[in-house]
Parts: sequence; structure tokens; C-alpha cells
Amino acid sequence: MSRILIAEDEERIAAFIEKGLINNGFQVAIADNGEAALQMLEDDAFDLLLLDMQLPIKSGWIVLEKLQAQKKYIPIIIISAYFDAREVINKLPNQNIIDYVAKPFRFADLLMRIQNSLRLSNSYLAQI
Repeated sequence: MSRILIAEDEERIAAFIEKGLINNGFQVAIADNGEAALQMLEDDAFDLLLLDMQLPIKSGWIVLEKLQAQKKYIPIIIISAYFDAREVINKLPNQNIIDYVAKPFRFADLLMRIQNSLRLSNSYLAQI
């Protein structure tokens, strides 16, 4: 069973994603700010990170920078209402970022992206 960390400060969105993922057999944890997300990633093992870019305390951008500096591999799907994020993300030298989902989104679309990302991640990890 895959473990997913949701880094999202909007409680309704986090609960919506959590409920859908649990109903589809995933284990889920939620961090409501970037600092908590980084601490949870350090303390525990996750198979995927769903990352909002506009988090309090430490933004999603800072979370990405810290993960990149740690050279810790975890697939990341960015979930953001910040529509210019895709252009900026494409310029980042971070192989962890697998996908981007713009808010608002349909859960079925997010689930498909999560399943594809986990499949890609497993293939990548099998090669290294």
C-alpha cells in the first residue's frame, strides 16, 4: 500500500484528497504547512508528495529547494492555483517533480496522475 503525504493548507481540499485516496487504498498523512511537510518527510517514508506551492511558514518552493539540496528522491505532484508554476517547475533541475495539477481539479484526474507517477517512480527506482 502506497503512502502519500499531502502538503496542503486548505483544510477542505486536503480532506477531499485524503478521503478519495483512502477510498482507493492509499495511506495518507497531511501537513498543513511547508515546515511540517519537511519534518514529516524527514521522520517517515512516503512514496509520493502532493505539494501545494502556497503553503504557510515555508512555501512549496522552499520545500522543493530543501528536498533538492538533500538529494532525497520522492516523486512530487504539484497541486496549485498558481498557473505560472508549470513554467517555473520545468526550469527546476529536480527529477522528483513528475506532474502538475491546477486547482480546481477533478479527483479522478488527480488519481490517474498519482497512479501514473507511482508507476514511473517504481520503474525509476528499479533501474537505480
